[in-house]
Amino acid sequence: MIFLRHPTPDIPPNVCYGRTDMDIADIGHQQIIKALSDTPPLTRIFASPALRCRKLAQQIAARESLELTFDDRLWEMHMGDWEGMAWRDIDRKESELWLQDTHNNSTPNGECFRDVQQRVEECIDAILADRTHDHQQTAIICHASPIRATQMAWHGLSFKQAFAVSPPFATPITIDPPQ
Repeated sequence: MIFLRHPTPDIPPNVCYGRTDMDIADIGHQQIIKALSDTPPLTRIFASPALRCRKLAQQIAARESLELTFDDRLWEMHMGDWEGMAWRDIDRKESELWLQDTHNNSTPNGECFRDVQQRVEECIDAILADRTHDHQQTAIICHASPIRATQMAWHGLSFKQAFAVSPPFATPITIDPPQ
C-alpha cells in the first residue's frame, strides 16, 4: 500500500495539533505537485477527512479519475484539551504524566496512541478485506500517527522505533501488509 502524509500544515511551530483542522502552508502546494509526479498509478484512494489531507487526496484522485473515500478512522491522534495550544503553555505535570506512557495514557479529553492503533487497524483491515483491488495500487492519505501505527503493526516496530523518524510530508511511502 502507498501511504502519504498530508502536506505541511499552516500552523505555527511548537503548537500541539492532531484533530485541529487547518489548511496547508504555502509550501504544501509545491509538495502536492511533487507528490503527483512521485506517486505511482492508483486504483483506490482512502483519506482522512482533514482539510490538509483532502487537498492532496483530491489532486491525486483527479489525476487518476478516481472517487475518494474519506474515513474518520484515518484522522490524526486527538490531542483533546491541548489542541491548538503552544506546547510551552500545556501544564507540565499533565504532559509529563502523558509522556510516561503515550501508548496507554490519553491526553486530557483526548486519545492515547493505542486508540489510534485500534481505529487505524480497523480501517486498514476493511480495506484489505476487499480482494477485488490490487493493494499495491491503493493509497492512504493521512497523518503521521496512522502511518506509524501501520508500521508498528505490519513491520513489528516498537513505539520508540516508529517515532524515531517522522514520515515526510506529501511523499509516497510503501508499507506492505504481512503475508
